[in-house]
Amino acid sequence: MLNPIQWYPGHMHKAQKEVREQLPEIDLVIEVLDARIPYSSQNPMLAQLYGDRPVIKLFNKSDLADPALTERWQAYYQPDKSVRTLPVNSKDTQIRTKLLQQIEALLPLPDNSVKKRRLLILGIPNVGKSTLINTLCERTIAKTGNEPAVTRLIQRIQLNARNTLFDTPGMLWPNIDNAHSGYRLAITGGIKETAFELPDIATYASEYLLNTYPERLMARFSLSELPNHTPYPDLEVLEQIGRQRGCLVSGGQVDLDKASRILISELREGLLGPITWETPEMMQQEKAEVEQIREEKAAKKAARKEARDARKRQRKKNR
Repeated sequence: MLNPIQWYPGHMHKAQKEVREQLPEIDLVIEVLDARIPYSSQNPMLAQLYGDRPVIKLFNKSDLADPALTERWQAYYQPDKSVRTLPVNSKDTQIRTKLLQQIEALLPLPDNSVKKRRLLILGIPNVGKSTLINTLCERTIAKTGNEPAVTRLIQRIQLNARNTLFDTPGMLWPNIDNAHSGYRLAITGGIKETAFELPDIATYASEYLLNTYPERLMARFSLSELPNHTPYPDLEVLEQIGRQRGCLVSGGQVDLDKASRILISELREGLLGPITWETPEMMQQEKAEVEQIREEKAAKKAARKEARDARKRQRKKNR
């Protein structure tokens, strides 16, 4: 997986600087997450930026996520009294009402107050933030698109008489230490396709589907059985999909690129049903693994430095 900073060169630093400049005046943060990947779509740098301000986490695209797992993710985030969660999607006509109710509950103002709340809305690229803003404002305010990083500058939007909304560019972070998060972002469209190879992402997706939603694979692609006992079942699934959809090249071989595109495209469109790609338990385990990897890297770095210093001392001694 590529470094996100390579996907959006210079853009993230500028956006982060703009957010820092706005934050001293901000009362409440609205963080837009992808309900299919509520952890992997959460930029860890943003939490450092907004600090202890009250936060509403919008689980966007909730119609594409497993509803039972969405409830578990809400329970995971909400023990913090300064955090509220709200599942939303672009088809929900009550988004504006629901969000304003959450804002009033989390940061109430007296009825006769002349003060306006200043709200900052944040999210990674392609999480659906701009479409959501247009729904909240009941008119087209933010530019939307299927590619990440459409919004470029902070926009000030009058949400209503009591709330001013500041929209920010989508921001990824310099390093995705958790490789699983990188794959999940790619599967759900949070990363430009030029940054990865489709068969690599598709085999990761098929392995997860085999373990978690096998019946969805069988139903969508009319598979009579799943290759659970072959050496590489994830690759075999792609080949089965390719054969079923006619993705063949000379010699009857399956075109894995075409088969991979079919799987990823139909997953993003929700044609395999509502799917969530991670659970709170998975995240706890992966966070522990990432921390171990960081410690090992730090130890190797320290060892290399010590070796260099030892060689320098030896050279001086030999002079």
